[in-house]
Amino acid sequence: MSRVKYEAQWYPLEPEESVLDGLLRQGVAVPHACMAGVCQSCLMRASSGAVPEKAQAGLKDTLKARHYFLACSCRPEGDLEVASGGADELRVSARIEALEPLSEDVLRVRLRPQGAFEYRTGQYLTLLRADGLARSYSVASLPHEGLLELHVRLLPGGVMSTWLCSKARPGDEVRLQGPAGECFYLPGHPEQPLLLAGTGTGLAPLYGIVRDALAEGHTGPIWLFHGAREPKGLYLVGELQRLASQHSNLHYRPSVLEGRLGEGVHVGPLDALIRAECPKLVGWRAFLCGDPALVSALRKKLFLAGLSLKDIHADSFLPSASAPGGAGATPRAPDTSR
Repeated sequence: MSRVKYEAQWYPLEPEESVLDGLLRQGVAVPHACMAGVCQSCLMRASSGAVPEKAQAGLKDTLKARHYFLACSCRPEGDLEVASGGADELRVSARIEALEPLSEDVLRVRLRPQGAFEYRTGQYLTLLRADGLARSYSVASLPHEGLLELHVRLLPGGVMSTWLCSKARPGDEVRLQGPAGECFYLPGHPEQPLLLAGTGTGLAPLYGIVRDALAEGHTGPIWLFHGAREPKGLYLVGELQRLASQHSNLHYRPSVLEGRLGEGVHVGPLDALIRAECPKLVGWRAFLCGDPALVSALRKKLFLAGLSLKDIHADSFLPSASAPGGAGATPRAPDTSR
């Protein structure tokens, strides 16, 4: 039976049990979110013992060399000692600057990092409360804007979103970890057509990527599709319409599954709207964010329509996980959960 030493105490692990599951089972509070090896909020550093290769999947080489690993993916074959500090060394303090509702169930959160925090618009970060509660959110702001902008979906019973909506105040301190994710704009082919599609708060990274591409002087057509079940699920409609009116190459198409015709919003499946507006996609670059099922389906359909897999950048928003001890958390991405 393997053991893990955490904060000077040894904890036994059950056969095939991960370090994270074992610690949570025994009442140890450990920051975590998706529990799927995606959000990296459970990052730890080993001071002694062998770290399985799988536990370092997706980490930067610089982190691997320093023996960092993901506790949710780590199932050690022998004893493992975790150094004090760990992920805390990679976290930056931040202050809440503003909290603004964008719709009935989406909150705009603006944060001011208290140290260097480099990122690319569209990547995601993990937000940690003082008690270790962690959730991951995509970044909608541009680096030069100074403040980080997150779009938080308000869910009934959502621990982090409820706190942000009803208890958090400007000036409150939080911590940031990251960034991570490969869903961002890279300059170099300004004439290439871009397709961006997402649902819910999957709009956050897409909104940022669109503005980033325009700021970089992208000249090719940019098509942005945002879907929701009903009209109240859409947000930033006016802002995106104004942006499209200022840039002739930007085309914004909001879509709902349930609604009335003639209200300026497409009614029907998002993929059908994309197929109608953009029938020929060979040579395009695509960004897909939001509901995992939709992202997976669109990824397959776009590939079959002629897009190269290397030109399809997808970011699914996983739901937060509930874990022993009640310290649930969300993963990457927005959350169907956050």
